[in-house]
Amino acid sequence: MPGDYDIEYASPWAGANYWPISEAGTEAAEWDRNTWPALENLARYHPEAGVHFQEATIYNRSKDVSSSTGNYFAERLKTEPWYKDVVPNFRKLPRDQLGAEYDNGYAFTSVCINTAIYLPWLASQCLLEGVVFKRANLKHICDATKLHHSGQKADLIVNCTGLSAFKLGGVADQNMMPMRGQTVLVRNEANVMCISSGTDDGEEEGCYLMQRAAGGGTLLGGSYQRGNWDSQLDPSLAVRIMKRAVELCPALTDGKGIEHLDIIRHGVGLRPYRHGGTRIEKERVDGIWTVHNYGHGGFGYQSSYGCSKKALKLIEEVLSPRPSL
Repeated sequence: MPGDYDIEYASPWAGANYWPISEAGTEAAEWDRNTWPALENLARYHPEAGVHFQEATIYNRSKDVSSSTGNYFAERLKTEPWYKDVVPNFRKLPRDQLGAEYDNGYAFTSVCINTAIYLPWLASQCLLEGVVFKRANLKHICDATKLHHSGQKADLIVNCTGLSAFKLGGVADQNMMPMRGQTVLVRNEANVMCISSGTDDGEEEGCYLMQRAAGGGTLLGGSYQRGNWDSQLDPSLAVRIMKRAVELCPALTDGKGIEHLDIIRHGVGLRPYRHGGTRIEKERVDGIWTVHNYGHGGFGYQSSYGCSKKALKLIEEVLSPRPSL
């Protein structure tokens, strides 16, 4: 729940921001497209949610196209990604604004989320609508039907169990796996959000930084280690993350080295990656209608409202009365 910190609960460890990686023409792209208006609204009219506008810059290297990370971020490596017509102020970077190692790049107005504020804010919005929160350890998805606040058996289950969908009875989705991410949160501020398409330190490592809203610090990342369940900090990786961030954005330390980074904490989280993409569908599990919404990998925030809209449509299909013959 919001406020918790657990290795398998990736949400608090996320940046979090909006720079889509979904492929053009896919349903996932539509989810991302439908999420932007909601995030834009929060940044513009609801400062208490911990979301603010921030300029995002993406630097691409041609040699990353065939890498593991490049495949994951394939849409982002395009010079004209589909979301250029969604986000404000999209523009290509001129050659003189690119480092020698980069072949192209672009910038646009995005949002960055302070997850420490946003997640409790979401919980508060649920409470305002009368939602009752309960904690429980479930062995099987259908055990959730016994937790309804009315004391009656629930008619429907919405499964948003993330990485737990891998082992939860009645689901046990073997397409699920962790994508280990490691980050460093610092007090330094440069008022930027930027990412490079890859690094020379390994195909499962990346370089990005973003300044969270409302004094939440700047998050430096990261890694994309599929199938890695390790919860422990990798000190060597942490050093590489900090070095890459300072090289990409020298203003972070006023042109000085990583020893001038003021570290708040190191983070390790397991993203709920799913081979084949996010699962949003309905099915009967032991006779109980279940709507699944899990497997968002490292793009849960930027697809959240679009995914919820799709899940809600499935819920309405299940609960709407059928016409009598």
